[in-house]
Amino acid sequence: MRWVCILFPQLALDAALRQRPDPDEPLALLTGPAQRRVLQAVNEPARALGLRPGQTMTAAQALSKGFATTEYDATQIDYWQQFLAAWAYRFSSQVSVHYPRTVVFEIESSLGLFGPWPVFEARLRAELTELGFRHRIVAAPNPVAARTLANAYDALVVPDNETLQAYLGHMPVDRVGLAPEVATALSRMGLRQLSQVQALPRHTLARRFEADMLKHLDALVGSRTLALSFYLPPDRFDVRIELNYDVQSHQALLFPLRRLTGDLSAYLCGRDSGVQRFDLHLEHAGLPDTVIKVGLLSAERDASMLFELARGRLEQVQVEAPVRGFRLCAEDLPSFVPQRLELFDERPQQSLPWEQLRERLRARLGDEAVQGLGFGDDHRPECAWQMKPQPQQPACPLRDDIQRPGWLLGEPQVLPEGQARILMGPERIESGWWDGADVRRDYYLIETRTGQRGWAYRPVGEGGSLWLQGWFA
Repeated sequence: MRWVCILFPQLALDAALRQRPDPDEPLALLTGPAQRRVLQAVNEPARALGLRPGQTMTAAQALSKGFATTEYDATQIDYWQQFLAAWAYRFSSQVSVHYPRTVVFEIESSLGLFGPWPVFEARLRAELTELGFRHRIVAAPNPVAARTLANAYDALVVPDNETLQAYLGHMPVDRVGLAPEVATALSRMGLRQLSQVQALPRHTLARRFEADMLKHLDALVGSRTLALSFYLPPDRFDVRIELNYDVQSHQALLFPLRRLTGDLSAYLCGRDSGVQRFDLHLEHAGLPDTVIKVGLLSAERDASMLFELARGRLEQVQVEAPVRGFRLCAEDLPSFVPQRLELFDERPQQSLPWEQLRERLRARLGDEAVQGLGFGDDHRPECAWQMKPQPQQPACPLRDDIQRPGWLLGEPQVLPEGQARILMGPERIESGWWDGADVRRDYYLIETRTGQRGWAYRPVGEGGSLWLQGWFA
């Protein structure tokens, strides 16, 4: 078992359904000229109304008017197949879209990472279901056999070539990937199953049919290798959802936003990267797009976190005109370094890691509301700590023999006599002569009657009370 084929039998319909808030609503895809609209595909609720592919729109409306319609777009099939290939790329470096509506990839080298096949298969199905795509999965020793068996089976695992021959032998000749004219000719000769064709002398088949037929039969059993071109993920993410009605409220935009951020997360996982900046485009009729920029302090790819951050930015924007389309674009895709977690996480179940909490606060309160602290090149305490828009590396190495408080007061306060005792000091700081704010101070480590430790000073050459400048944690 080396190759997996995932077949998407109704890719165009699933792509349309996943963009609608209610997937259980009867839906039909339309094709054909304006004079004769025809139903290309229908979902199960629409079938329950009596609708069938191939019906004209007039006949369908005679049966029921309680169904929605959308245009069938063949180009979208290629787009979503590429999207699913990007999703599969996280599981294997050998992913191919050689067959339409199908993703084929090699898994022998992935089983050690993702577990035995039953566990791996369950993960694939769970993620595809979450993405909204129906599927059939078959595993076989070669990609051609896996694709062929997916025509008739689901959840089939073929471990070796002997078992493969048994399954292929029962396949009808019109479902093993032969050209239609070849399958028709074989049926007229009384050959209904592949095993009957394989029992014929090879030179007889070579005289009657083109060489491509024998090449395909050899590829099915693995005696000939099919040359596949492998998928490479693009360097940018650009997905658009067209809304079926005018939207003017933030609440109605949350469903497409959740779908777009989920797709972005799947794409990022596939190429093993994160996102640090992306744009949300609210498209209006006859007006320029409203562009909402979402920035993160570090690369992330968790779907729920991306949704919360984008939601916070979206809710701060006033929707001035009806929205017709929703688009997400991301080009800044740096490498993703997973957060290191402890084996025994002592955080409560509902609490957030600091990085996620920080990003959520920035999205809700604005970039300027959440600041970091960084070192400045100055010995004066009030100048050494500076507010930074994002975490900064220390400007100079820290020394264990020098103690500095983590909490500096906004303004120094006088300590009454007898309220604290000196534990260490003095440490003299003289600085600031170049900017007119020269200071000359002797600093002391003090301890109050309650045991709290602080940092206080006296001006050089002066007596009297100490001035408290900060507290130690």
